[in-house]
Amino acid sequence: MNYDEFVNSKRILVAPSGFDTDRPINPMLFPFQHDIVRWALRRGKAAIFADCGLGKTPMQLEWAQHVYRRTGRNVLILAPLAVSRQTVKEGEKFGIQVHICKTGADVQDGINITNYERLHHFSPDSFGGIVLDESSILKAQFGMMRHEITDFARSIPYRLAASATPAPNDLTELVNHAEFFGIMTEAEIKALFFTQDGNSSNQFRLKRHAEQEFWKWMASWSVAL
Repeated sequence: MNYDEFVNSKRILVAPSGFDTDRPINPMLFPFQHDIVRWALRRGKAAIFADCGLGKTPMQLEWAQHVYRRTGRNVLILAPLAVSRQTVKEGEKFGIQVHICKTGADVQDGINITNYERLHHFSPDSFGGIVLDESSILKAQFGMMRHEITDFARSIPYRLAASATPAPNDLTELVNHAEFFGIMTEAEIKALFFTQDGNSSNQFRLKRHAEQEFWKWMASWSVAL
């Protein structure tokens, strides 16, 4: 092993756990949306941080459709209140059927959607994929909902987080997304990339020499535009 190979072996990379779909992507998607969906399917566990108006909903629906067709297992979308019916209507535009569910008894074959507040009515064993619509709900560091979502998704192989409003300077929110995907724990992330900021035990900042590697690591499992 030469020096370059040694250095490259120390890089922190997140191995993909998804698949290359052999099915065509919905032609109604724009080329950049098409590429993001294929990338997210290859990753298996991925975040799409797409600003308002860039088609976050059709991308996550297309992703969910391919996961269902590939695995034969249902996909659950978790969404804020009042978003479920909007998502169903958006699905109709793109020829993708979405079922609104109040409990696990309502789950049908394909893509299902429910509110975050109803998560306790469902079992993770019923799903092969999960989508977090407005995944900034993971922002709360000590929130019960964040822990419930992360624990629920732990055994689900395909996971997608989608948000139009991630805070790029809120490192806790980004760390919480990584924990949701099972990429790395909060303690591991802090040990690798962060240091305590001043005398506070609750405030952390990126180590200056680790900034570039941190954002490279982020780019291996998330896309922002």
